[in-house]
Amino acid sequence: MGKADSVMVGQAFTLRYIPAREDRNAVEVFRNPDHPQRRAVEECPAGAVMVIDSRQNAKAASAGSILISRLMIRGAEGVVTDGGFRDSKEIADLPFHSYHKRPSAPTNLTLHEALEFNVPIGCGEVAVFPGDVVVGDEDGVIVIPLEICDDVADECIAMTAYESFVMEQVHEGHSIIGLYPLTSSDMKEKFLNSKK
Repeated sequence: MGKADSVMVGQAFTLRYIPAREDRNAVEVFRNPDHPQRRAVEECPAGAVMVIDSRQNAKAASAGSILISRLMIRGAEGVVTDGGFRDSKEIADLPFHSYHKRPSAPTNLTLHEALEFNVPIGCGEVAVFPGDVVVGDEDGVIVIPLEICDDVADECIAMTAYESFVMEQVHEGHSIIGLYPLTSSDMKEKFLNSKK
């Protein structure tokens, strides 16, 4: 994962692969200017996260360093796949958020066909719709439906504030009983006072 010191946040722009078939996936397909993988890279909006449905198959690459670099240069926020990346070391060294299952060596032509983009997909057994909010950090990636994003953010802010308080109390030697979860009225009052 590149750009490990910051959090990735952006709306999903999706790309879907299906199993490859020999009659459809000769190397010449990449010469087509309307190739879905190439168009997806060129149409992914600045600030978006490209989320790739690679059928949870990391045997063939979802992309390599050239396409990922192009996404970065175009201003995308990051890229997520439930498959693998070729050139994973080079991608990890980019100042760009990237998440994948594991490194892959062969071209995607051998196992994947890029079929369509900016449509609902499955990535890592999660339904992802274009426009969903994608958040990633060192612990992983979550997908939040846009219509509940504000509610989830408010709840996360409140939980983060409380867990920071809990960590302070633990480092001061307090027991977690009554503190985590908060069942002690004394600790509840102390937390509310700390927020002031």
